[in-house]
Amino acid sequence: MKLLMLGGTEFVGRAITEDALARGWEVTVFHRGHHAPPPGAVALHGDRTAPGGLDALTTGEWDLVVDTWGGAPTAVRDSARLLRDRAAHYAYVSSRSVYAYPAPAGLDEDGPLVEGSPDAGSTAYAEDKRGAEMAAVDAFGERALLVRAGLILGPYENVGRLPWWLNRTARGGPVLAPGPRELPLQYIDVRDLARWTLDAAAAGRGGAYNLVSPVGHATLGELLDACVATTGGGAELRWTDPALLEGAGVEPWTELPIWLVEGEPHDYMFGGDVSKALAAGLTCRPVAETVADTWEWLRTLGGVAPQRADRPAPGIDPEREAALLGL
Repeated sequence: MKLLMLGGTEFVGRAITEDALARGWEVTVFHRGHHAPPPGAVALHGDRTAPGGLDALTTGEWDLVVDTWGGAPTAVRDSARLLRDRAAHYAYVSSRSVYAYPAPAGLDEDGPLVEGSPDAGSTAYAEDKRGAEMAAVDAFGERALLVRAGLILGPYENVGRLPWWLNRTARGGPVLAPGPRELPLQYIDVRDLARWTLDAAAAGRGGAYNLVSPVGHATLGELLDACVATTGGGAELRWTDPALLEGAGVEPWTELPIWLVEGEPHDYMFGGDVSKALAAGLTCRPVAETVADTWEWLRTLGGVAPQRADRPAPGIDPEREAALLGL
């Protein structure tokens, strides 16, 4: 297989590139040149947002293009149009954020979607992802695979959610843990996303797939317990009533990453139907493996994970945490 990876140097793109190289595929990485691609990939440089930024892609043929773009849909539109006659398949890593909010638990791929346009500039994350989906389908039709990922965790994370919890538990001491500990999570290890995406594309699959673990594959308690055990910092998880946290104005998802209050927010993010992806071969590794491998990677960086410039670093202020714990 010949893969053209649009991106390929950070988080999702890097995991997909590494998986493809491990399969012995011929991989071309198209990126701006800010980070080195995995060894073994051929690098082409260009800026999709600049005039003439796709000039390096005007020649060449590929079996598969994988695109993780999260900005203006026009970038996906222009790339897909340029490549539609020279690539057999186009996989776009989208997001379950394309579903209109609120969405009930158990929603499948036929649920109502946000508005979007392939010709739009950057507006908001959900609308951008939906417009990009439309751009991929407009150019490739049934040859477009839409990978609607949910929460993505694992090595190379540059959003800061799991790295924050790992570093927090590594510091030890009492840790503010948002209850209930039995809260079911739904996420995808980036390497499981990579493997499924390449398998599905190689099999010629098209259309939309919700790509996250089954509901309750892990609980918040299991995730944080794994963080404590992996980091060995002697952290003490102090499970706290979510009503108390809400009353204190603690921001779910940002101040306490990954956590969402039960109800509409939780159902929307952690309640998707994934039976279609499971039937198409999705398998998910244990949460303890995701946590341990992310910590091993994080330690190679001195505990400082990369952070996307367009995303605020998550995590609660230590003094605010201590005050909430009564310390």
